Amino acid sequence: MSINTPLRRPRDGRWVGGVCLGVAEHFNLDVTLVRVLTVLLGVSLIAYLVAWALIPSE
Repeated sequence: MSINTPLRRPRDGRWVGGVCLGVAEHFNLDVTLVRVLTVLLGVSLIAYLVAWALIPSE
């Protein structure tokens, strides 16, 4: 797995804050897979908000 892009929250294609989309693009994964894993792994709202605050927007 190669890292293609810097970890950023894209402006286009966001559902909420763009965290899952940014992680998917950073690790070259399908965004649907990242979103499903986020829900299945039980990522809390607090963890999502922390990631949203720390990951810069484009």
